[in-house]
Amino acid sequence: MLSTLSTLEAHQLLIIAVVAISVGMAKTGIGGMGMIAVPLLAWIFGGRASTGVMLPFLIAADIFAIYYFHRFAQWSTLARLLPMAIIGIMVGTLFGQLINDEAFKLAMAIIIIGCVILMIWQEKQTHHWKPDSALAVSVIGILGGITTMVGNLAGPVMAIYLLSLKLPKNEFIGTAAWFFFLVNVIKVPFHILGWQTITIDTIAVNFAFLPFVALGAWLGMRLVQYFQEQQYRYFVIAMTLVAAITMLF
Repeated sequence: MLSTLSTLEAHQLLIIAVVAISVGMAKTGIGGMGMIAVPLLAWIFGGRASTGVMLPFLIAADIFAIYYFHRFAQWSTLARLLPMAIIGIMVGTLFGQLINDEAFKLAMAIIIIGCVILMIWQEKQTHHWKPDSALAVSVIGILGGITTMVGNLAGPVMAIYLLSLKLPKNEFIGTAAWFFFLVNVIKVPFHILGWQTITIDTIAVNFAFLPFVALGAWLGMRLVQYFQEQQYRYFVIAMTLVAAITMLF
């Protein structure tokens, strides 16, 4: 049974506050923090249940990101990705219903590790691949949909794709912000009606910690300016690897 605000212990409340701050920071520049938040929340609520608690946090943080970067979205890219992502969400929903919670958490860890490998591979490429074919868009869109449904873990997948398009910084952030906002809103009915992981109790948790999401968004915008480009990329990779190890052990 999913914990409620009244049954959560003090250390669990502190961890949820850290998660909310991390999600806000992730959406406004400190991308690796979002990967850390996933295993922390899974530790409290369990693998599948934690995704329903996380989703409203993500939507709230997406709104902050859109507020600052909405003008820079590349809508042609979004139009190609979103239909495939919806298919991926459906596949991810079915997959999540067929496995138990331990297998779900293992799947989340494998996805995170796979993202680390992809990110390192991307760093080593002298000539980045150009995902402009229909096949590449379909694969990335479906993979993004599956990973966002199974653990809210599509961030690195989409980062690799958008970096390959060589979008300017603002277009990169704006396009990602709109993609995840739309995809996360689409996921809500699947969590309510399919997995039943979004309830009145989980929404109460979300509302209680919403100010921490706002704080994280503000901190992310302030901190990202202190990173040099290469330092920032290595930071994201390192935080993603830490998240994978945390999920496994």
